[in-house]
Amino acid sequence: MLEGLLPHRPTHVLRLITDEPSARAMTELLGEMFDPMETAVAAFEVEETGAWRLEAYFSEEPDAEMIRDLIRPVVGAQADEAAFETIDQQDWVRASLEGLKPVRAGRFLVHGSHDRDQVRANDLAIEIEAALAFGTGHHGTTLGCLRALVAELKQRRPARILDVGTGTGILGFAAAKALHTPVVAGDLDPEAVTTARGNARLNGLGPYMRLYTAPGVRHALADRSRRFDVVFANILARPLKRLAPTLTAVVADDGVLILSGLIERDVPGVLSTYRHRGFHLARSGVIEGWATLVLRRGGAAARPR
Repeated sequence: MLEGLLPHRPTHVLRLITDEPSARAMTELLGEMFDPMETAVAAFEVEETGAWRLEAYFSEEPDAEMIRDLIRPVVGAQADEAAFETIDQQDWVRASLEGLKPVRAGRFLVHGSHDRDQVRANDLAIEIEAALAFGTGHHGTTLGCLRALVAELKQRRPARILDVGTGTGILGFAAAKALHTPVVAGDLDPEAVTTARGNARLNGLGPYMRLYTAPGVRHALADRSRRFDVVFANILARPLKRLAPTLTAVVADDGVLILSGLIERDVPGVLSTYRHRGFHLARSGVIEGWATLVLRRGGAAARPR
């Protein structure tokens, strides 16, 4: 499980081996205490021992003693064993890529250059060389959106695609690969847009990507009333709620809005916000504690008989 999205340039990491209940409790605690745009907290089982590892990544040096005091009520004396380390950027990039394996969603295969030999003849392959695992398809939010796109493509061939908060560009690339149509994609982070542009060239998709730098849909490429058949927004719950009026405005009458970046407890509040904008839940899925929602314009979905 992971709380928050990994910073583009993490500088420090906290590591601690503990039991599952403590790891999960600390994930929620640290996720609540720190800005999710600057800090990410992950907890996962160590297969060899059955213990759990907690890792917290920070975009700047944290106050180690303050954090130890914060987690002490959860783990007791184990708080003193928490290791705070500085991250070497080159080592971080190397380690994050070497540990990644190809990820498949339908015909889509997301891989690094070291796994090109895994591509099959009919795959829609997307090669991503990102500095972080987030944005390569390995994070539950990205994979959930890819699976939602696969399900949508089984029903129809949407013509106009928008990816809000594109990051490395993977969702836009997937749509462009499958549909051979231009895709509009934007991010408020200029570095993310630069990365997406480089990844687009790497995948031969430069001519298909219409990239912009701006928050939400505040750009002429994206701010088009009821234009887009599929709108991705793989961001966090708070900005998803804040952007609801503008995101829903650009979805075509028969289009879908694919939302992710949500932990399960965020789902009711986000759904309530979008219901007030005239959208209902068509499908949903959860991967590693992260939810993906597919919304359509109109009233509540018809109940099965």
